[in-house]
Amino acid sequence: MSKTMKTFGILAGLIASLFCLAGGLWILSKVGLDRDNDVVATGLGLYFIGKAFFVGPMLIVASLRKEPAS
Repeated sequence: MSKTMKTFGILAGLIASLFCLAGGLWILSKVGLDRDNDVVATGLGLYFIGKAFFVGPMLIVASLRKEPAS
């Protein structure tokens, strides 16, 4: 993998993680964690926050992995 693609993978991972975290926090700021409010929106906000800690690092790990010797 070229250096340009590795750099792009790392940047894409960081951006994806930041956008998922920001989206989840924005949803939770509008809905809150109250049970009486919209439970689906609260779950969606928590989902995006959790996704931020998985999608971004997985993109970074996939871009940094070494190619098998052929």
